[in-house]
Amino acid sequence: MIQSLLIANRGEIACRIIRTARKLGVRTVAIYSDADAKALHVRMADEAVHIGPSPARESYLVGENIIAAARQTGADAIHPGYGFLSENADFAQAVLDAGLVWVGPKPDSIRAMGLKDAAKTLMADAGVPVTPGYLGEDQSPERLRAEADAIGYPVLIKAVAGGGGKGMRRVDEAAAFLDALESCKREAASSFGNDIVLLEKYILSPRHIEVQVFGDAHGNVVHLFERDCSLQRRHQKVIEEAPAPGMDEATREAVCSAAVRAAQAVNYEGAGTIEFIADASEGLRADRIWFMEMNTRLQVEHPVTEEITGQDLVEWQLRVASGEPLPKRQDELSINGWAIEARLYAEDPAKGFLPSVGRLEHFDLGEDGRIETGVEEGDAISPYYDPMIAKLVARGNDRDEAIGELAAILDEVEVWPVRTNAAFLFNALLDEDFGSALLDTGFIERKLDSLVPAAEADEFVQRGAVMVALAEVEESSTGDLAGFRLNAAPRRSVALGAAGTFETVSLDDGPAAAVSGFTDGERVVTFYEGEAYEFALSSRGSVGGHGASDGALVAPMPGKVTSVDVAAGEQVAKGQRLLTLEAMKMEHAMVAPFDGVVAELNVEAGAQVQVEAVLARVEASTTPA
Repeated sequence: MIQSLLIANRGEIACRIIRTARKLGVRTVAIYSDADAKALHVRMADEAVHIGPSPARESYLVGENIIAAARQTGADAIHPGYGFLSENADFAQAVLDAGLVWVGPKPDSIRAMGLKDAAKTLMADAGVPVTPGYLGEDQSPERLRAEADAIGYPVLIKAVAGGGGKGMRRVDEAAAFLDALESCKREAASSFGNDIVLLEKYILSPRHIEVQVFGDAHGNVVHLFERDCSLQRRHQKVIEEAPAPGMDEATREAVCSAAVRAAQAVNYEGAGTIEFIADASEGLRADRIWFMEMNTRLQVEHPVTEEITGQDLVEWQLRVASGEPLPKRQDELSINGWAIEARLYAEDPAKGFLPSVGRLEHFDLGEDGRIETGVEEGDAISPYYDPMIAKLVARGNDRDEAIGELAAILDEVEVWPVRTNAAFLFNALLDEDFGSALLDTGFIERKLDSLVPAAEADEFVQRGAVMVALAEVEESSTGDLAGFRLNAAPRRSVALGAAGTFETVSLDDGPAAAVSGFTDGERVVTFYEGEAYEFALSSRGSVGGHGASDGALVAPMPGKVTSVDVAAGEQVAKGQRLLTLEAMKMEHAMVAPFDGVVAELNVEAGAQVQVEAVLARVEASTTPA
């Protein structure tokens, strides 16, 4: 068994790996950037090494510094986690050349599956069904547009080196193709250093089905069944579950056997995932499921597989990397129960899912279920890395029970002042179609308006906030005098303020939501069904600031303006893109909050901006744009 393991990653996956390594008696070494000097994974590891400045390209993506850290600390193996250098074949080879153990597949396997065009050709040769599309070398916009026209819209543009939802664009009509291609190539070049793309026919009722595979150095390959990852936003997985709803045994056998053949075709060792796209218009059928790509690493959503199989996949990784055979044969693996995972992101759904950064002044994810996180109260969400705060995982005997358990976990989420998508996830879980397993990758886009929680609390929640505020008053009083006023009934109303406006809210006006929360005497913060609401209790604690109500477009974090699409004085319509901000490795469209005129335009393409900088301001118009 490996004796000392350096984890070439950060956040929740680094913490996850450390826990299993500790269970196995393996010493752990963390690495960290300037931004992560006090991070949880650093505090958990037996030793930690600083590897560079905060930007990932100067720290977590500098392979030679990571290998040097392993040598410095006497580590004999490197686990890459996911993201960063986990699917970089050159880094894997450098680790091996340094005499270290690479906890992952062989570099040749990574290369074989790393470029989507070559991988699809390889899979077709191995008898694995693939989707129709264009994989050619001619990357001119004219040729790509012609191929898209021939395939028929809608089409999907995909960066061949892409992953994690980046470098992908759906195009519904020919007129939009060239703009989407330009944006996709720009994002791909920025994220992967490779702007080559392929085209695929976009399946109109697609479900994302993936199979967990595992191989060892002794020629053994098994699968650990499938996951359904159809709930996505901007091609980024949001909710994942295992097994896949509606998957009968015959289809499961066909798909999982194809996944094993795919892994065998590249002599695969370690953890990997074969991703398929399924045409769900007639249910899940083996002849309507096609290979999409392989991820040559551990997946973010691996906990749901662990929950239904009872296996620790990180332990499997460490044992296989140590030269041991797979811990289980195929006939020793089975599905037991149902598991669902939700990704808790630091983002604000009410503001177009813009990332939210800052210190976690209040952070409580409850005690139920399985919580995978890399932060604690007092830690900060940095603008430099992926905004995922935690993975919330629930298990049940069946799907309905798992859904109920996860909804209960989300209801208990308390995060402040960083905004999260907890209420959005809560609403998705309780959606009638989700409960009926009427799923495809367009689910969130179709239902977005009903899934995004209201930015302002209704009277039901406001009365809950009153109860939190009055409870604080009672706790600060003593004995029977709690809530007592001379010659008056106990207090049952409070003036609550939002955006500078105060309104008296009384408990006598109706029932109150069973919220949780806290108050500092000047403001009260409440949590209900995953959403956080803030109310001022005095003029000194007034809440608000720049936002959609005053037409200001404010940078949610430091970033780079990659394009400006309007000019000052121009008429714009609600939802129209005004500019694009690149931050947290993603492009974020900044759109008009309402019909109006661009009264201010304070940036130009290429500008670097800081958090809370006012990028533009729209003034409402009295006539339609």
